[in-house]
Amino acid sequence: MSELPFSQACENNKQVILEILQRHFKDGDQVLELSGGTGQHAVHFAQNLPNLHWQSSDIPSNVDSLNLRLAGAMLTNLPAAISIDVNHTPWNSGRPTAIFSANSLHIMSADSVENFFKGIGEALQADGTLIVYGPFKYTGEFTSPSNEGFDRLLKDRDPASGVRDFEWISDLATLANLTLFEDNAMPANNRLLVFKKAKQS
Repeated sequence: MSELPFSQACENNKQVILEILQRHFKDGDQVLELSGGTGQHAVHFAQNLPNLHWQSSDIPSNVDSLNLRLAGAMLTNLPAAISIDVNHTPWNSGRPTAIFSANSLHIMSADSVENFFKGIGEALQADGTLIVYGPFKYTGEFTSPSNEGFDRLLKDRDPASGVRDFEWISDLATLANLTLFEDNAMPANNRLLVFKKAKQS
């Protein structure tokens, strides 16, 4: 049997993220997870939020690896992951009532971040919720030396990646008919942003 993919960062942050998801996701929600990664978040959240449907996804090259963990969890509210590349629309996602993504925007190119929000604007139902987790800059400044170092590491690996400006992300969200509802400080100098889509879109 193939070894399951694993992220120590996911293991460290999954419970604190869950506590905020429990405030904003409700029974019956159809949640789309973008960039499901190792699947650790999907399994933990689906286990602890059994009355919602958690549809994980990732780029085509990572779906098989992601599904190793999801299949092993054998949860009725956690189906096999689907392939979604944010740059290719329309997404194969239906119309979710909530969308979640962790540690994705700083990995994508700027064009892909724009497409991420354009796709959410099209896919997310009116009155839906978007929750995004990761590091951000504020007024062009890093929130910690570690985040500045992380940004350099990202750019050394891929010059198109990098820690994103909160103000730019907020502007993209506004164009997608989303309004910032909460900006939560999280461990390890990360943030968890909660956006709400207008009731009439």
